[in-house]
Amino acid sequence: MRTRVLMAVVAASALGLAACGSDNSSTSSTAAPAAQAATTAAAATTATTPASTATTAGGAYSEGGGYGAPAPTSAPAAAAATTLTLIDSPLGKILGDAKGNTLYIFTKDTSGTSVCVDACANAWPPAAATGTPTAATGITATGLGTITRADGTTQLAINGQPLYRFAGDAAPGDTAGQGSNQVWWVVGADGTAIKG
Repeated sequence: MRTRVLMAVVAASALGLAACGSDNSSTSSTAAPAAQAATTAAAATTATTPASTATTAGGAYSEGGGYGAPAPTSAPAAAAATTLTLIDSPLGKILGDAKGNTLYIFTKDTSGTSVCVDACANAWPPAAATGTPTAATGITATGLGTITRADGTTQLAINGQPLYRFAGDAAPGDTAGQGSNQVWWVVGADGTAIKG
């Protein structure tokens, strides 16, 4: 009878040690045989788990919630660099974004700085830029670049002038914003405003 009680106490202690490990990356070397048996069974399960979900530097990971770091995930692909295009329009060849949307300059901007923010930026969305922008064949402007806006975003610029789209343009190639308030103008292939 005394032996049975002693064995029950040892088994309960082993289960308590197995359930309350102090960290996720190691197993106590002093665990009772029952805890070691559970560890051996878990290792066998990990060995049969597909490699894509089982191996990490921090230890084994299984879909069943095993200990260790989660399986690594692939990094998001880098965004492609912005391309400036050339659009045929009734105003001549004008600059557009990669989707063919007409781009405009705002004559109240100073070189390298945009003053179009808040409600203005809703009506005239800044032409966002990623990477080092490139120009399509036929664009002769040499000042293609970017500026950093006050909110930290990057905006496409030509000869230091920030470029914008117009929310009122319904389709690529539209030029509904041309001449708005005599301060918004489309831009020619050479990077200068077309006022007409």
